[in-house]
Amino acid sequence: MTEQQAIEQLSSYRQKQARIQALGTYSVGGGIQISRLSEEDHLQQLHRKLRGLPSYMYLSKREQELEATAHAYLTFYPAGVRAQRNAIPDIGAYEEDDELLQELRTKIANVIDSRAGCKYDLDDVLERLSELQDLQAEVKRVDNTLAALERYMPHLVQLLKLRYLDNRNVDEALKVLNVARATFYRWQDRALREYRKLAQ
Repeated sequence: MTEQQAIEQLSSYRQKQARIQALGTYSVGGGIQISRLSEEDHLQQLHRKLRGLPSYMYLSKREQELEATAHAYLTFYPAGVRAQRNAIPDIGAYEEDDELLQELRTKIANVIDSRAGCKYDLDDVLERLSELQDLQAEVKRVDNTLAALERYMPHLVQLLKLRYLDNRNVDEALKVLNVARATFYRWQDRALREYRKLAQ
């Protein structure tokens, strides 16, 4: 990460928070907002609990066929709803797999439909949901990096927040920090260096 990239990441933090808030209030019908769709799927929690058990103990025969087909065609297991849908191919290597793959794609689409309570433009919902999840991940990365830096250099975090997150000019930051201008610039250089190291 370059210094300019670090500055851009910090400077866009508030804007990303605002976009998350705006996206979260987007209605997908049935009184459901898109922020609810971004919450961790309860089915994923259940799967984590059941992962240690053989699947025949909690899946029907048809569900076991779907599971086997998914394992055969997925090279990785994405977490986002849109990524999951996109990871499943339209056409399989064998004709008998096509129906199972289509059923998997339909089941993922039905997750959104059942949460929303009505049929909406799935691609539009997934586009917004994907953007929301990406922004939440970016904001969390900044939060985690600043929290790590604050453990050993809290004064540098205060400077970064004043200067880039709150968009204060140098003179305003100087008054809050109560340091000389030369000290401020020395701290700023150090703060960006430390932030970049932790953000790698």
